[in-house]
Amino acid sequence: MKPFEFTQGTLPLLFSAPHAGTALTPEVEQGLSDAARGLPDTDWHIPQLYDFLRDSGVSLLVANYSRFVIDLNRPPDNEALYTTATTGLFPETLFDGTPTFKPGMTPNEAQRQGYLEQIWTPYHQQIQQELARIKQKFGYALLFDAHSIASVIPRLFDGKLPDLNLGTNGGLSCSPAIAKGLSDVCAAQSEFSWVINGRFKGGYITRAYGKPEEDQHAVQLELAQCNYMDETPPFGWRGDKAAKLQPLLKKIIDTLQQR
Repeated sequence: MKPFEFTQGTLPLLFSAPHAGTALTPEVEQGLSDAARGLPDTDWHIPQLYDFLRDSGVSLLVANYSRFVIDLNRPPDNEALYTTATTGLFPETLFDGTPTFKPGMTPNEAQRQGYLEQIWTPYHQQIQQELARIKQKFGYALLFDAHSIASVIPRLFDGKLPDLNLGTNGGLSCSPAIAKGLSDVCAAQSEFSWVINGRFKGGYITRAYGKPEEDQHAVQLELAQCNYMDETPPFGWRGDKAAKLQPLLKKIIDTLQQR
């Protein structure tokens, strides 16, 4: 299987969904623990949630492989992004701390090196190439990294997560004007709670490619999944809830492009 699906657009924005994939390699599929077989830490239904972008002119990059194979939003050297509990390039545990693999069934080093070369590297090469193309054409480039997560995970954060969690790497991955514009859009509504640079400040993609000093801006949005899907297996899509959230997501995307 290809590591990702990519559609080149006509606007100066690249949409990235690194955790939407569900494909598994044979060794990962055979080794997953019972708790991991349902792929509980997937960013479920993200392409469907952002389907309004399909004909918008935004470039779309969506991963095919599960983060249980390799996490595309972690650095290749597996350096920790957070000082609190997290998961790595090759997740050994689920978000709740349960082992990802059955004892003795973890992929070996050679297999994981293959995942790095054949899945992680091509995805990041595509990001780099598309941002370079966009910047050459428009003089600047924008990256929106789309994520979602269960709204309650005690191991990762206290209480219930805000509905929308914007991350700009503490203000380092985009211009102050972009951050203010996004904050203003969220503050102008009251249906969904939100925070900027809270528990989720942006993963590797946001941090690596957000270079506002070079007019290359990156923003991550981590959504609480309760607002568009069922958070328990089989993680069903909730179109009634999604329809209420999508207009705000569209405003966020539109505001980002105003830069």
